[in-house]
Amino acid sequence: MFGLEALDLARIQFAFTISFHILFPAITIGLASYLAVLEGLWLKTHNDTYRDLYHFWSKIFAVNFGMGVVSGLVMAYQFGTNWSRFSDFAGSVTGPLLTYEVLTAFFLEAGFLGVMLFGWNKVGRKLHFFATVMVAIGTLISTFWILASNSWMQTPQGYEIINGQVIPVDWLAIIFTPSFPYRLMHMATAAFVATAFFVGSSAAWHLLRGKDNPAIRTMLSMAMWMALIVAPIQAVIGDFHGLNTLKHQPAKIAAIEGHWENVGDEPTPLILFGWPDMKAEKTKFAVEIPYLGSLILTHTMDKQVPALKEFPPEDRPNSTIVFWSFRIMVGLGFLMIFTGLWSLWLRKRDKLYTSRPFLYLALWMGPSGLIAILAGWFTTEIGRQPWVVYGLMRTADASSGHSFVQMSITLIMFVVVYFALFGAGLGYMMRLVRKGPKVDEGKETNEGGPGQKRTPARPLSAADDNGDGDHNHSLNKEI
Repeated sequence: MFGLEALDLARIQFAFTISFHILFPAITIGLASYLAVLEGLWLKTHNDTYRDLYHFWSKIFAVNFGMGVVSGLVMAYQFGTNWSRFSDFAGSVTGPLLTYEVLTAFFLEAGFLGVMLFGWNKVGRKLHFFATVMVAIGTLISTFWILASNSWMQTPQGYEIINGQVIPVDWLAIIFTPSFPYRLMHMATAAFVATAFFVGSSAAWHLLRGKDNPAIRTMLSMAMWMALIVAPIQAVIGDFHGLNTLKHQPAKIAAIEGHWENVGDEPTPLILFGWPDMKAEKTKFAVEIPYLGSLILTHTMDKQVPALKEFPPEDRPNSTIVFWSFRIMVGLGFLMIFTGLWSLWLRKRDKLYTSRPFLYLALWMGPSGLIAILAGWFTTEIGRQPWVVYGLMRTADASSGHSFVQMSITLIMFVVVYFALFGAGLGYMMRLVRKGPKVDEGKETNEGGPGQKRTPARPLSAADDNGDGDHNHSLNKEI
C-alpha cells in the first residue's frame, strides 16, 4: 500500500507517538519553571496577580503533565515491541540512561508533585514553593537524561561491541557525547520559547475579546520578555549546534541544505528554497545565494560544505523532508524574534496591550514554538537515517520484523486512540485557557496562599469555585 513496507509503518508509528509525546513534555518543562517564577514573585512582592496566575497555570500544567506521562509510557514500550533488535544491540546503554531518568527526575517529581498541586491549603508557603521548584528541576533533569540517550544514538562513544552487542566502557563519555551539550541547550531553550508563546497567545486571546486586567497583562508582558530574550539566544545555540552537526554528521547537513555537489573550489551557496529530488540527485527550482552557505556553515567565505554525492546513496538521509522541516523551524524562529522585537517597540510606546495587529500576531504565534519543535525533531531524527545508532546500526536492522498487516493494525489503533484520548485532553486544556485566570475584581484581597483558604486546591477543576468557601479568609502559616 502506497509502496510502504512493514519497516516504514514501524517508523511512522514511532514518529506518530513521539510527535504527540514531545509536545507535552515541552510545555511541562516551560510551565514548571514559569510556575516557580510566579510563586517566587508572589512570595517576594505579595502581589496577588502572581498568585492568581499560579493557580490558573497550575491547572493547565496538571492536565498537560498527565498527558505527557501517558504518552511517554506508550512510546517507551515500542522499544521492546517494534524495535527489539535495537534494544538487544544498544539496550545496555539506552536502558540505564532511561532508568536514571526514572530514579532521578520521575522520583523527584512524584515526591513533590502532589504537594505542588494539592498542598496549597495544606502546607506552609516556603515548603510549597520548594515543592514547585523541585518539580521544575525534575523536568529539567528528565530532559538531561532523555537528551543524553538520544545524543548517544546520534554521536556514539564510550562503548565496545562484543558479540554483536554494545558494552559500555566509559559512562561519562556515553553521557557527555560531542553533540549532547548542544542538543540539551537547544531542546530546553525550545521548551521555554514554546511555553512563552503559548502563554502570550492565551493573553492575546483574552485581550482581543476585551478581557483586560492585571493578570492578563502580566501574562503577555512576561511572555514577550521571554520571547525577546530567549528567541535570539536559541538562534545562537542553533548556530553552534549546526557547526557540531557539520563535524559529526556531515551527511545530515548536506541533506538539510539540499546540497548535492561542489563545483571546483567554489564556495557553497545557500539554497533558500527548492525541491530536493532524491532520484534525480538534484535540487529542482533552487533559489540560491552565493557564498552564504559557506559563511553560515563554516563561518568562512571559501570553505566548502560536504555534498550529498560524496556519500553512497544508501547512506544519504531523505533531503526532501529535512530540507523543508529545517526551513520551517528556522522560519518560525525568525518570526519569534520579530515578535519579541515588535513587543519591545510597542512596550516603549505603551501600546503593547492595545495594538490589535500585534495581538493577532501573538495569538497566531501560539503554536509556533511547538511546530518548530516538531520540525526540529523531524530534522534531527530523519537526518540521522539510515542509521538508528549513527554509523553502528541501520534502522532496517533494528526493527522486530513484524508483518505488514500487524503494523497496519497497530498503527490504525494508535491513530484512533491518540486522537480520541489526547484530543479530549487538549480540548479540556483549551477550555481552561479560555476561562482565563480568576481574579476577584472589585473585592478586597489579601495575601492568601499556602495554608490559607482563598484559592481551592483543585488544580484539575475547570468549574467555577463558587461553593468552595470564602476565598478571602487569611491564615498566616509559615513553616
